[in-house]
Amino acid sequence: MNIGFIAHNNKKTLIENFCLAYKYILSKHQLYATGTTGRKIEEVTNLKVYKFLPGSVGGDKQFIDMIERNCMDMVIFFYNPIMASPNDPDIFAISKCCDQYNIPIATNIATAESFVLGLARGDLDWRLNIRSDEF
Repeated sequence: MNIGFIAHNNKKTLIENFCLAYKYILSKHQLYATGTTGRKIEEVTNLKVYKFLPGSVGGDKQFIDMIERNCMDMVIFFYNPIMASPNDPDIFAISKCCDQYNIPIATNIATAESFVLGLARGDLDWRLNIRSDEF
């Protein structure tokens, strides 16, 4: 599955720790992230992450484009609801797009862990539950 990661600046350490904790599960999937988040995930996990531009200079728009093209299967977006900076990626635009295209999005660690553990069991890969003649 294609999994996207975004984190506001004050949530970078949380997303690094999350990816490190679930490195084995994530290694079986394609990972995408905005620039700085992707670089930090790569540094701590040694996993390959396809990086967009930093969110503040268009990476969030690239992220949305991938969702609209039906190329993203899940999004994990750790943001700070109390102190969002104008330079941070737009949580509302991305979550709205995920809702519009039925892409699961986790905005906190509890939901993100549920998603990733579901991946490990195979529960969240909807592609496995659809017959090929339905496409």
